[in-house]
Amino acid sequence: MTYELIEPARRSHPKWLRRVANGQRRRNVLGKIAADYGLLFAFFALWQIASGAGWLNPSVFPPLDRVAATLWTGIASGALLDDIAISLQRAGIAFLAAVGLGIPLGLFMGQIRAIERALDPILQLFRQTSALALYPVFILLLGLGEASKVFVIFWATLFPILLATIGGVKEVDTKLVEMARSFGASRRTIFRRVILPASVPPIFVGLRLSATTALLLLIAAEMIGANKGVGFQVMNAQYNFQIPLMFAAIFLLAFLGLAANSVLMLLQRRLCRWSA
Repeated sequence: MTYELIEPARRSHPKWLRRVANGQRRRNVLGKIAADYGLLFAFFALWQIASGAGWLNPSVFPPLDRVAATLWTGIASGALLDDIAISLQRAGIAFLAAVGLGIPLGLFMGQIRAIERALDPILQLFRQTSALALYPVFILLLGLGEASKVFVIFWATLFPILLATIGGVKEVDTKLVEMARSFGASRRTIFRRVILPASVPPIFVGLRLSATTALLLLIAAEMIGANKGVGFQVMNAQYNFQIPLMFAAIFLLAFLGLAANSVLMLLQRRLCRWSA
């Protein structure tokens, strides 16, 4: 009799444990989402309720469902797809050019302190000069076409990458370099096996800052002398008082920035698995 009562309980015990474990995992996931994004969801909910109830002027702050519907319509109809492609092309060309120049130059300057000290004052001067303040100069030199828009984004994104790379090289532990030399490693081997890997995490910090800067400058560049692009849509919708479209374009730019940051974070985790 005792065996007949205990054995079915034993057979059902693993299923019960799995149900408990699955429920605990779901609660952990929901708790993490609430902790990370709870305030953001509350802000959006408050916006929707306040606009729908008339606490906010719906002509200035339309309900989020109208903004979401406008965004979906613009993407589904293809009206915003051309703007997205053009904006990504401008920002992408400028960002890749900044990476192609900033990282090699930063690695070089970070290792040769005399050159870094000589060039640091002019770099700090250019870094502190707003790219938007120089935009009229770029327009005079390059015209109102694509070249000036790409160059102003390139100018603003270059310095975060360059300075982060220089700082990453300078912060490499000198004991690691001395240890590699004591084992007979050549200068090239030290650079490839010690300096470059140790510099990768700071470089990614600069890349993420530059990606954000590229989108910020993209908006300003497309608001002046452009007839296509997400930034142009923001300004054009504001001029024509198409407020849902304006907010849709603003949220679209935010989503593009979040996507770029997520891609860089994923790439950093894959390339820097050794780094805490």
